[in-house]
Amino acid sequence: MKFLHTADWHIGRLFHNISLLEDQRHVLDQLLGYLESEAIDAVIIAGDVYDRSVPPSSSVELLDQVLSQICMDMGIPVIMIPGNHDSAQRLNFGSRQLSQAGLYIIGDLDQIVKPVIVSGDEGDVCFYGIPYHNPQTVRNHFGVEVSSFDEANAYLVEMITSTMSKKNASKKNANVLIGHCFVEGGEESDSERPLSIGGADKVSYKPFTVFDYVALGHLHSPQFKGEEHIRYSGSILKYSFSEQHQNKGVTLVEIDNSGLKSTKHLPLTPLRDMRIIEGEINTILEQGKVDPNSDDYLMIRLTDRHAILDPMSRLRDVYPNVLHLEKPGMLQSADNPINREKLKRGELEMFRDFFEQVSGHELTSQQDEAIRKTIEKLHRNQEEVE
Repeated sequence: MKFLHTADWHIGRLFHNISLLEDQRHVLDQLLGYLESEAIDAVIIAGDVYDRSVPPSSSVELLDQVLSQICMDMGIPVIMIPGNHDSAQRLNFGSRQLSQAGLYIIGDLDQIVKPVIVSGDEGDVCFYGIPYHNPQTVRNHFGVEVSSFDEANAYLVEMITSTMSKKNASKKNANVLIGHCFVEGGEESDSERPLSIGGADKVSYKPFTVFDYVALGHLHSPQFKGEEHIRYSGSILKYSFSEQHQNKGVTLVEIDNSGLKSTKHLPLTPLRDMRIIEGEINTILEQGKVDPNSDDYLMIRLTDRHAILDPMSRLRDVYPNVLHLEKPGMLQSADNPINREKLKRGELEMFRDFFEQVSGHELTSQQDEAIRKTIEKLHRNQEEVE
């Protein structure tokens, strides 16, 4: 059997107030293509299906279209769980009826010991799911004393593994666990919402080792933790500039009733990439004129040490999707205090740059001298006040 492990779709995400819905549709179309080309038997979505608990109607419509194509048109079952961005109750609505169409939503803790069984050419695979939870939820739901994310996760996993032992006494099945959590030691990025404050959200990978494959969501970088079969597929798009070097995609998993056979990263190519460009403004402007990917979402760090008039507008002439601008070249190191003579020169240079950009020509020698004397007078007045 072959299935796709996906996670962290975050449908409806806004990035610097820009909707990423078109970008998400673009990569989800590629996902649909993989379902056909790779002859996939099932699809997993390991949480954070939406980006917010009450998604806008456009996000619901996109998800409805994609799931309808997978479950109804292609006849491929989908198993998904809510993540910390989702509302478990809303996502779980209609799950009993939807399961008849091949959409299995494990949104309630009472469902975790009931596997979704998918039959393949070489046997059945049991998919168990643990929706996102916190210690308080587990403590109140089951009446058990758990005080940390790790204890709560271990308790739920133990519930499943004890059920697996009874079911497999007479028949061997491959067992897959779907979860949404932060395994200790995982690589983070800026776009992940913390599950708790101070690192208390970390869980150990050790309870997961008994499964044939563990499909995790929450961390946006593709990676495995603890053992190679305990994996994060990562998000389907870059959702922060800290992710600019990550290779986004989905994980193709091949498994049979004897266990895991192979995993393979299938890349997703974004409609617009997310990049950081650093350099002087004139160099970046010239580069932008010939950049074939000028529509990418960009953070630009200007290294110029002089004042620049309206840099964002000038940059957007060649890079229309500049979303964030930094000017580290204008900052002085705290370890190198600026003396008054350097400050005077800096102010004069800044005014010269400003005047040239506004008027289109340099200060005359008389104007330059007048500005210099004005700056010196201002500093003398400041010294008298001090």
